[in-house]
Amino acid sequence: MVSEDLPTLYPMLREVLHSKIHRATVTAALPEYVGSITIDEDWLRMVGMRVSDKVAVANCRNGARFETYVFRGEPGSKKIEVNGAAAHLVEPGDKVIIMHYALMSDDEYAGHEPKVLVMSEKGGVKETLSYKPGPAPMKTAAKKSGGKRAAATTPKKKAK
Repeated sequence: MVSEDLPTLYPMLREVLHSKIHRATVTAALPEYVGSITIDEDWLRMVGMRVSDKVAVANCRNGARFETYVFRGEPGSKKIEVNGAAAHLVEPGDKVIIMHYALMSDDEYAGHEPKVLVMSEKGGVKETLSYKPGPAPMKTAAKKSGGKRAAATTPKKKAK
């Protein structure tokens, strides 16, 4: 076996963003509860997350990041409850970004568009986006953003 055979015999899977809930408001931090993050079932459906999915969570207030798994919240409740040890990293009212990743082959990735819910200040869904993956035009993007690094994807707004 030669090294050229490896990609065919052992296709690489990429861990990529599957979906995201952007700037959701934490409604409760429950350190005594068994771990997880409880998310309104309506929102889970909108982005394709499922119970027990592994998610990464970033706190916009203090920069804390943690991984946990999803519990289903009551539909329409607008709940984001951080449970267990991770509850010490958030406070009710904090804005968090909940990111769900998936393993995909290059073929799956080619047609994948991550779903994103952008949340409003009032705790509802402000807008729904999807991202078409693609190479980042870093030189051009850096010029347009005043030297700051730009996103590697192009957002597409979806009608509600």
